Amino acid sequence: MKTLTEELWMDIPNRRQIVSIHDDVEQLVSESGVQDGLVLVNAMHITASVFINDNEPGLHADYDRWLEQLAPFDAGSDPSSGGYLHNRTGEDNADAHHKRQIMGREVVVAITDGQLHLGPWEHIFYYEFDGRRRKRILVKIIGE
Repeated sequence: MKTLTEELWMDIPNRRQIVSIHDDVEQLVSESGVQDGLVLVNAMHITASVFINDNEPGLHADYDRWLEQLAPFDAGSDPSSGGYLHNRTGEDNADAHHKRQIMGREVVVAITDGQLHLGPWEHIFYYEFDGRRRKRILVKIIGE
């Protein structure tokens, strides 16, 4: 059994941003030497996600608009007017926690013949909801 564990570090200057990490994950799979196995790609922060979908800017803008409608950033801290109790802690990122819950924490992808085994339009992304500080992504590869 072969394994490889690496952390990708992200410095996102914006509060919210989608970043392709697909090439980074492909490179690590290649370096691992695993021909048949699995790769786990995991956002190591509770205000960020890793997801798989189409690499299309319109879709990414749609995600941003949809998530902002579901969990608006500036809802305040008064629950009687739709605000977030979490923001009473002095933070302003309750929306980011909700957005992460919707988009998910991680993805697991099969490795076949030393390559990511994905559909034709599938692409791996990191989605930051509370940026402006250094964050990390775990990539764990196991297999033969």
